Amino acid sequence: MPAQVPLEEIHTPVLLAECLQFLAPTTGKVYVDGTLGLGGHSAALLAGSAPDGRVIAFDWDEEAIQRSSLRLVAFTDRLTILRRNFADMSEALAELGVAAVDGILLDVGLSSLQLDDAGRGFSFRQNELLDMRMDRRGKLTAQSLLASCREEELADIFYYYGEERQARPIARRIVEQRAKETIRTTGQLAELVARAVPKRFHPKKIHVATRVFQALRIAVNSELENLARAVEQGVGCLKPGGVFCIISFHSLEDRIVKRKFKENKLLEILTNKPISPASDELATNPRSRSARLRVAKKKNQQESKTP
Repeated sequence: MPAQVPLEEIHTPVLLAECLQFLAPTTGKVYVDGTLGLGGHSAALLAGSAPDGRVIAFDWDEEAIQRSSLRLVAFTDRLTILRRNFADMSEALAELGVAAVDGILLDVGLSSLQLDDAGRGFSFRQNELLDMRMDRRGKLTAQSLLASCREEELADIFYYYGEERQARPIARRIVEQRAKETIRTTGQLAELVARAVPKRFHPKKIHVATRVFQALRIAVNSELENLARAVEQGVGCLKPGGVFCIISFHSLEDRIVKRKFKENKLLEILTNKPISPASDELATNPRSRSARLRVAKKKNQQESKTP
């Protein structure tokens, strides 16, 4: 990503208008942005809650924090950025002395920064080392996972996290290939998957290795477990009447959010079906095409007791 390009020109927050409609940022209130990224959602929440609204933002990606801090420098006095996973929300807010917040926004999944930055190993568009860590302090990488998992474990990862129907032949080919050489790069893996899957099973609209890369990323970063934990903790961190917005990008995430919202008796679901980007947003930001927004509100005590 060229340093001379202003962040505002390269970052488009997904479903921003819809999130602001539900969260309705207001002066004096406190909001959590659980996935800071390049700061687009946080900037809007801070602007909407001026002059004294507050945002507490989480991100475990050091590069994202460095870049968004520059973008949000004008809001320094009302913005707290934590290099932590949103799954630690409850503990982190307690440490800050924040008893409860008025709204929470999670934009789950891979950010444009991670996808575009060279050296992260999230994409096969560039041939680079297989890393995929959102938090580089972690020890597990995609390369080490491919090298250490048994064939059955790899097949399960691809099937359950990537919904890849060719999981078994792909896992078998990986185990065979790693016996000959270390699978180190995104290019190696993408080529290996393409060879492992018969041509008749290659999808038409996406690269044949897309689901395998998704599955590895989810496994390396424990994404689904962290999301489930964040939803559970987030409800406890909301004030009565507080709003919880979650943007997900694939069916596995969306199913977790839907289930967790439905199971929690403290929540009133505000979106019977997930909200998708409007046509004008799709035209200007094609990466938003798979985004889905679900929203719930925390009931007050009287509502919670109603059968």
